[in-house]
Amino acid sequence: MILSPQSWQAIVREAASRAVGEDVGPLDITSRLVVPASARAVATLVSRESCVLAGLDVAEAVFREVDGSLRWSTACRDGQVIQAGMVVAEVRGSARAILTAERCALNFLQRLSGVATKTAEYVKAVAGTQTKILDTRKTTPGLRALERQAVRSGGGTNHRAGLYDGILVKENHQVFMADAVLGETLRRAREEYPDLCLVVEADNVGLAEKLLSQPIDRVLLDNLSNEEVSRVVALRRKMGSKVGLEASGGVTVARARELAAIGVEWVSVGGLTHSARAIDFSLDLGPE
Repeated sequence: MILSPQSWQAIVREAASRAVGEDVGPLDITSRLVVPASARAVATLVSRESCVLAGLDVAEAVFREVDGSLRWSTACRDGQVIQAGMVVAEVRGSARAILTAERCALNFLQRLSGVATKTAEYVKAVAGTQTKILDTRKTTPGLRALERQAVRSGGGTNHRAGLYDGILVKENHQVFMADAVLGETLRRAREEYPDLCLVVEADNVGLAEKLLSQPIDRVLLDNLSNEEVSRVVALRRKMGSKVGLEASGGVTVARARELAAIGVEWVSVGGLTHSARAIDFSLDLGPE
């Protein structure tokens, strides 16, 4: 799902508002006690390690949430590969306001740049193939739109945004369906929602083979071995099926490359968002 610029800015502002409200509460007591109200400062946001940058929009929104008169400028852009020591943005104005916003702005940059950087590692691993790296719904509650954008900054592709814009029939759904019921359900799903991507999970080769003849967009091969995935790819070729193949299940960077070489079109990786390591950023402050 592609967001309009207006919708994206609304999401960014809401995330910044929630973060500032959580952190600041009614008052930044320390800054009020220590920093004169008249003090002016200039601050630079600096990456302390190499990474793929993400989160500038929401970092800016944090500063504007605290004080709309702060002046923000960027030296880099989201999706850019940056090196340790690079200044990515600058903010000028009230020293109190800058210090109040500092932690929330850095938290967003660290978290989202971590997602973008991890995604870029997987994308690099499958470079030169037809395979795309997908994210999943294993996101930080309340931050899904921001983390999905960070995945795109890292070169990845978004899966469905939620339960409302795609159909994914997983193993736990299939508990309630006999084979005949599953087939009928898939036909009804295609008729009622012809424009939505229809994906069905298979945890064994036999089920995957049956699904290759169904009116679906792709089969999700979950936790299958490379040998099993290869068998499904060969079966698809033999059947002349046009159904796509997606692999998932604890996929490492090295295995992503192996799966791409076998011939799946998509590799979904929950770890892009649930296990990304935060990137080290700092804010360096001085008098304006």
